[in-house]
Amino acid sequence: MIDTSIEVHSLAVVDTKAQLGQGVIVGPGAVIGPEVEIGAHSVIGPNAVLKGRVKMGDNNKVFPGACLGLEPQDLKYKGASTEVVIGDNNIFRECVTVNRATNEGEQTRIGNGNLLMAYTHLAHGCHIGHEVVIANSVQVAGEVVIEDQAVIGGCLGIHQFVHIGSLAMVGGMTRVDRDVPPYCLVEGHPGRIRGLNRVGIKRRGLSSQNPREFVQLQEVWSLIFKSGHIYKKGLELAKERSLLKPSKELCDFLEASIGPGRRGPIPLIHSKNE
Repeated sequence: MIDTSIEVHSLAVVDTKAQLGQGVIVGPGAVIGPEVEIGAHSVIGPNAVLKGRVKMGDNNKVFPGACLGLEPQDLKYKGASTEVVIGDNNIFRECVTVNRATNEGEQTRIGNGNLLMAYTHLAHGCHIGHEVVIANSVQVAGEVVIEDQAVIGGCLGIHQFVHIGSLAMVGGMTRVDRDVPPYCLVEGHPGRIRGLNRVGIKRRGLSSQNPREFVQLQEVWSLIFKSGHIYKKGLELAKERSLLKPSKELCDFLEASIGPGRRGPIPLIHSKNE
């Protein structure tokens, strides 16, 4: 039985094997492939393309010209049946591109409530958390991780394998070639830590709802970044305390970042960790 709540424009091309949820709207010129699943009440705009294995949740909005699930721009790709998995309530603005992963069993993942502004590119195997904002013309290389509630300014590039922590803020046109710790504000070319992301922290209510956590975060941040110690020593001193959640997140992130297989954290401006 055909679901009459689904609206597919006569000029759209939707494969008969594609799965469209209740209330989905597909605009003119859109192309939806056979392995695509679109959740309820999502809107696929004119000339958008969804191909390959794409699993999209509910209430997503895909603007004109966006391309989701196409093959990765990776010379190592040999035709593996990889996928793009997208949660609920995301917005993909004009001409956003999201590539699927490279190797068998891998995914490009996007959580819930994210905004990817126009001309953003998300390469193979990236993992985006929840409520992330990525501004216009951001180029995200492969295997990048961006954690919850981070904000990425416009017209910048993020190097392959970089991790960006939760509630971090990256200023526009920053060169992001190393990890960005959570709760930090980064900008510059090359990128450098300028301080805590106080505006983002305030907007999320951390400083008012949990003042003890915020005060300790300020103290631990200063100990790690402003005391003149290298990261390893600063972390050792910080972990002698009984750490509350934000401070523990910061320390755990930095400890992982300076470990094997990672690019290491972006340093504070004029730091011994340059």
